[in-house]
Amino acid sequence: MLVLSVISSAVAPGLALLTFFYLKDKYDQEPLHIVIKVFLLGLLIVFPVMIIQRGLMLGLNGGPYVESFLISAGVEECLKWFVLYHMIYNHTEFDEPYDGILYAVAISLGFATIENVMYAWYSNASIGSMFLRALLPVSGHAMFGVIMGYHLGRAKFSKGAKTKGILLISILLPWLWHGIYDFILSTTANYWIWFIVPLMAILWYGGMGKVDRANSRSPFRFLKREEEVNL
Repeated sequence: MLVLSVISSAVAPGLALLTFFYLKDKYDQEPLHIVIKVFLLGLLIVFPVMIIQRGLMLGLNGGPYVESFLISAGVEECLKWFVLYHMIYNHTEFDEPYDGILYAVAISLGFATIENVMYAWYSNASIGSMFLRALLPVSGHAMFGVIMGYHLGRAKFSKGAKTKGILLISILLPWLWHGIYDFILSTTANYWIWFIVPLMAILWYGGMGKVDRANSRSPFRFLKREEEVNL
């Protein structure tokens, strides 16, 4: 029963956050089955990520900078971005800026959820430690997804040469923030919380601002207002 409780606590944060961001889509909610498929893709990419990271760990003799920014954040964010770009970016359902946020959050939370389950299973984690992970790693992955998806949405609905620049930003910014997060955890063993809590506050504040701006750019917002007026 305790094992079931811990596993449930490992899965619940990802599903709760995915529901939260799904309901934040104000004007044209995405088909739920596609969102779930993207979430499951996040579960699956954990395994190639682990293989690549293991190979880099064996091949590189780096310190905390290399491990945090290249091996951890670099591999994870690049693979998530690669899957989103090739499987979702040109999808017909990606038809408003907020969709980028939703799909990026979905794949990020899928990744974070299976990572959480593996941590709970192999480390015999307590309910308390799983609650802390819900507030930090799982929540952090969601925020990295918001950053990536916001700029993917910008790129999708931009025109001209600046599209490529925005696409580059969509991978570099989550990579940078994820690297900073991992670097703090790997170099501040005793007082990391004094850095992580402000970092998470900044990410959530900025993330919610991006959610509002993405929704405000939806081409469906005028249709929604017309329906409300007609009613």
